[in-house]
Amino acid sequence: MTVTDSSSGTDRSDAASVALGARVGAAQPGQRTLVGYLFMPVLLLAVLATLYFYGQSRTYSSGEQRRLNADVIQTETWEHIKLTVVSTVFVLLIAIPVGVLLTRSFARYITPPILAVFNIGQAMPSIGVVALLAIVFSIGFKYAVIALVVYTVIPVLRNTMVGLRQVDATVIEAARGMGMTKRAVLVRIELPLAVPIIMAGVRTALTINVGTATLGTFIGAGGLGGLIVAGFVQNKQFITVVGAILVASLALLIDYLAAIAEEQLRPRGI
Repeated sequence: MTVTDSSSGTDRSDAASVALGARVGAAQPGQRTLVGYLFMPVLLLAVLATLYFYGQSRTYSSGEQRRLNADVIQTETWEHIKLTVVSTVFVLLIAIPVGVLLTRSFARYITPPILAVFNIGQAMPSIGVVALLAIVFSIGFKYAVIALVVYTVIPVLRNTMVGLRQVDATVIEAARGMGMTKRAVLVRIELPLAVPIIMAGVRTALTINVGTATLGTFIGAGGLGGLIVAGFVQNKQFITVVGAILVASLALLIDYLAAIAEEQLRPRGI
C-alpha cells in the first residue's frame, strides 16, 4: 500500500513538471530573422541620412544655424534620452511592485481605489500634468521626470496585473503541489509567464515618454522639444521638421530595443 502511494505521488509530481514545462514552452516566441533584426536600424539610418544630406544642401539663416548645429542637437538628444530612461526606470520601480501587490488575494478590496488614484495622472492632458507640477512645485529636470512618471505609470501597472492574472491557475496549483512557496511561484512561474504582457506595457510607456518628453522644454528640462518650439517661434519650418523627425526616430528605436528585450526576457524553461 505504501509503495502504491509513493508511486502515485511521483506520478503527480512528474505530471506537474510536464504541465509546467508545456506551459512555458508554449510561451516561447519564434526566432527573429536577420532581416527582422536589421530592418528597423537600416530604415532609421536611411531616414536620418536623407535628412542630413538634405540639410547639407540647404542655405541656413542665422536662426537655423544657431539651432541646427551638432552640439545643440547632441545635447538636446541626450537630454531627451535621459528624461525618457530615468522616468521609465521610476515607472518600473513603482508599477511592477504595485501591480504584483494588487493581484494578491489580500488586496482585493483596495485595488479599485488605488487604480482610481493612478488613473488620475493619465486622465489629465500631458501638458496639464507638466503645467500643474510647474505651478505647484518648480521647473527643472526632476519635475519633468515626475510628470512623465505620473502620466505613464498606469499602462505598466495595468499590464502587470493583466499579465499575472492570465497565468493559468492549474500551472500555479501544479507548482504549489511540487512544494514551491508562494514567493517562488511568483518569481519563477508567474512573473516569467507575464513578461510578454508586462513588456507590452513597458513599450507603451516608453513610446509615450519619448513623445511627452518634448514638453519638458516648457519647464526647463531640455530635450528635443526645444527644436520643435524654436521652429514655431522663429517660423522656421525646417527646424520643427528636424525636431519632429528626431523624436519619431528615437521613439521607433527605443520601441525596437524594447521589443528585442521582450524576446530575450521571455521564459525559455524552468
